[in-house]
Amino acid sequence: MADVRAFILQNLRLQPAPGLPEIMLYRAHPGSGLRRLIGDDGEPPYWAYHWAGGTVLARHILDHPETVLGKRIVDLGSGSGVVAIAAMKSGAKAVMAVDIDPNAVAVIPLNADANSVRVTAIEGGLDASMDADLILVGDLFYDEALAEKVAAFLTDRLAAGVESLVGDMGRRPLPLDLLEPLAEYDVPDFGQVPLLRARVFRFVGARAG
Repeated sequence: MADVRAFILQNLRLQPAPGLPEIMLYRAHPGSGLRRLIGDDGEPPYWAYHWAGGTVLARHILDHPETVLGKRIVDLGSGSGVVAIAAMKSGAKAVMAVDIDPNAVAVIPLNADANSVRVTAIEGGLDASMDADLILVGDLFYDEALAEKVAAFLTDRLAAGVESLVGDMGRRPLPLDLLEPLAEYDVPDFGQVPLLRARVFRFVGARAG
C-alpha cells in the first residue's frame, strides 16, 4: 500500500476535480504511467478519472449540505473518494468510502488529506453490517448483473431504515422504477464532450400496488 501511495504522489497531479472546483484530487494525465501500477491484469483505474454520476452526486451534496449534515455516510464504489470528500466538507459526522479496488483504497486517504478532511477507506463490497444513516452511490449501475446486486442491497438497507442517494448519467441498467429524481446538473464525464446531463435520485424501492 505504501508503494501505491508513493506512486500516486510521484506520478499523478493534484488538480481541481472537473465540475467541482472546491475539491482537489490526484488525477491521471498522459504521462502518469498507470500501467506500471495496475499491471496487465489489474482493475481498470476508474479512481484516476472523473465520472458523471459521482460528480453530480458530489455537486448536489456541496450545494445542499443539509443532505449529509451530522450523518454517518457510506459511499459505495467510492473510486477517487470525491463523493465521500464532498460529504465530509458538507458536515457529515463520518464517512466510510468502500471500493473493491485496493488502489482506490490507497488514493482515497490521499485525496481526503488534500482537502483537509478525514475519510475511512475500506476495501470491500456490499456489506449490510456497515453502520450508516445514508448510503451514497455514484456510477455503480453500469452493468446489468452489478445493477441487480446493488438494487437488492439498497432495497434491503431501505427496509432497515437506511436511505440511499444515487448519482448517474442515465445508463441502461439504471432501475428507474426504483428511483425518485431529486435534481439534475450538466456535469463533465471522462471521455465525453460536451457536458452531460446527469441526475441525483433517492432510492425508493418497489412501490406497493
